[in-house]
Amino acid sequence: MGRIKTFGLFALLGFVAGVGVNLVYRIAFPVLLKIMPEILRAEWIVSGLVGSVLTMIMLVLWAYLSKP
Repeated sequence: MGRIKTFGLFALLGFVAGVGVNLVYRIAFPVLLKIMPEILRAEWIVSGLVGSVLTMIMLVLWAYLSKP
């Protein structure tokens, strides 16, 4: 039952993060792009997003492949 709870918690956190990202994208991103255009176009943003996706993939693989 521990893996299911862990998986559910990460799914909930991912949902909340997705809602937050959507709000930032719709509301704050245009303002931030006007204020700091060079920082937001930097490669570290893309690297951070790719790292997050890879972490979630590893978590899913761990949840399904590890023994109880």
